[in-house]
Amino acid sequence: MKNVSREAQKTGSSSPPLAAIREGFRQAVKEAVRKVGATAPNPAVGCALLDGEGRLLAVGAHPAAGQPHAEVMALEQARQKGVLEQARTALVTLEPCNHHGRTPPCSEQLKNSPVQTVWIGVRDPNPQARGGADHLATGEPSKNIRFLADVPELLPLPQDCKALLAPFASRVTQGRPWLTVKQALDGQGSMIPPQGQTTFTSPASLRLAHQLRRACDAVVTGIGTVLADDPSFTVRHVADHEGRAPRPLIVLDRQGRLPAAWRQAREADGFHVKQCRDLAAVPALLGRMGVNWALVEAGPALLESIRETGLWDDWLTIHHEEHGEADRLSVTLRNGGDGNESPVQLLRRYGD
Repeated sequence: MKNVSREAQKTGSSSPPLAAIREGFRQAVKEAVRKVGATAPNPAVGCALLDGEGRLLAVGAHPAAGQPHAEVMALEQARQKGVLEQARTALVTLEPCNHHGRTPPCSEQLKNSPVQTVWIGVRDPNPQARGGADHLATGEPSKNIRFLADVPELLPLPQDCKALLAPFASRVTQGRPWLTVKQALDGQGSMIPPQGQTTFTSPASLRLAHQLRRACDAVVTGIGTVLADDPSFTVRHVADHEGRAPRPLIVLDRQGRLPAAWRQAREADGFHVKQCRDLAAVPALLGRMGVNWALVEAGPALLESIRETGLWDDWLTIHHEEHGEADRLSVTLRNGGDGNESPVQLLRRYGD
């Protein structure tokens, strides 16, 4: 990684001030976060273009599989604005792809653009697509390649880019999606709402929960939750992605108790309902279905099983505070890493 960066810097291409790089990357991440949940099996990616002085020209994000990638979206936006020839720096949350898939290589699109310097948030973990940085840095015209991780002053942007990529990276490297558990607890540590209520969390926490539903490609629950609460798992309180394909809804049900009427209602809501008897089989099942990020919404028994077996990646706990105080939210990573690298934190920082 660093060899490519040092070699490319021999071109002498100038780069805008770090303050401009920081703000440009923030805009690229924010635009990509808006698309999370709509791009699977592809990752959510953002790209910003700056002129020679660091002014923001365009921001693009990959909207859905089969549609143009973020770099192409940003370049086309700049072209339509009549400012493409002013583009000198591209800021990309993920290394530009270097293969012919449903769309041409983004590295080639950038190589043939006026851009002189390409800043990369994280390397591509997909062996079929990686290599864009090397392609851009070699041959003619070559580009100056910079990596966020090499510039400590730009923290926490590398963490943001890593968190944005985490669900996709989990699937392509481990064959399983990123699994997020959402758990709400009242002041006594109970998950059960008061009689006659479906929730006890604050409006802000409720909004975040629905942002999370929108961002995830699948939902996992237990038959106990289905029978007790008749949940819909639909996205409310925020606008859902338009035209999204049916999402997997996995129900852990060992005894075949899933009501047919509930299944029909959920399928009418846009879910692909599938019963599963074995919790351990769920991650690989979702991976085969092309799911990058799955959300677990279930009762205490299933959550305890998930905790014991380690079948989770991050755990969002909403601690409800009484007397009108704001809820406390905590995010824990199973691997003990920095909580800022959780994709849930991106929704808190950049979600709308």
